[in-house]
Amino acid sequence: MRFDRQLATLTAFVGFAALFSFSSIGAAQTARVEVHPIKTMTLTDQQFLNGAKDGPEVIIGGELRLPRLGNERLPVVVLLHGSSGVAAYVNDWIPVLNSLGAATFLVDSFSGRGLTNVGNDQAQLGRLVQVFDSYRALELLAKHARIDAGRIAAMGFSRGGQGVLYAMMKRFQTMHSAGGLAFVTSIPFYPECDTAFADDENVTDAPIHIFHGVADDYVSLPRCRSYVERLRRAGKNIELTEYADAQHVFDGAQFKTPLKLPDAQTTRNCQLEEIADGIVVNSQTKQRFTYTDPCVERGATVAYQEEAHKASMQAVEGILRVHLKLN
Repeated sequence: MRFDRQLATLTAFVGFAALFSFSSIGAAQTARVEVHPIKTMTLTDQQFLNGAKDGPEVIIGGELRLPRLGNERLPVVVLLHGSSGVAAYVNDWIPVLNSLGAATFLVDSFSGRGLTNVGNDQAQLGRLVQVFDSYRALELLAKHARIDAGRIAAMGFSRGGQGVLYAMMKRFQTMHSAGGLAFVTSIPFYPECDTAFADDENVTDAPIHIFHGVADDYVSLPRCRSYVERLRRAGKNIELTEYADAQHVFDGAQFKTPLKLPDAQTTRNCQLEEIADGIVVNSQTKQRFTYTDPCVERGATVAYQEEAHKASMQAVEGILRVHLKLN
């Protein structure tokens, strides 16, 4: 019954939300806005890693913005937010992507689950939930009359960057994706790469391009370097672009004055690994990982850097023009 009420509430909200969004955006970038309910589940990381099919059902929302009217099928970029939910800096990418001719589908993984921000308490939601959500978004979009199912990209930020990074693992796709659907490219911004999952070098042949700041004190750049090196040795198509002096959320113009987050939980000094039965442990202590682990610290900074932001926009445009076949 709770699931049915969630669906009814969100469905009733769709028309109003779409109308509100359309009135507040520039018609030059977006011709149509649709808000879609996404049927998904809330899995623990262990459930996800074991391929569970019986997690609690939940309805979350996704906002689709189409750059032009007509009947042609368009490429689309699925956007996954970070620990603060659908923040302004994520939303700011939408007109940029729409202006290139790509639709966007912004997935809100929090509101339907009664969450707004997990930055100070990451245990509120499994780290791999957004991977699962991304597959449900992929499935929905592949059936949409205006979307080209062969030109769907994924782009995510921080926690959402981790989501689009590991969504490329073949093991996860086999367990949780549908009908052989997959993203044609993945663009993670400052993702966490702290966990070595079983068979995590077996990713698709689609290109992955990570963007990270060298001065990031929230998530570990060295862990991402290590993962990228492992994937390159395995012959995978992955790139890592590093920006000197750039901090976490370097693309967030709202943070021209750096913002200190004294209570933010960070695993920047954690090295984790998956062992048998989908259990994630601290690689040093071999103890099961929780957010009470001594490696977890508090305190981080988010800060804008104009040079890195502009360079990343130019790079993302180049990636999407090639892999989404944009004119």
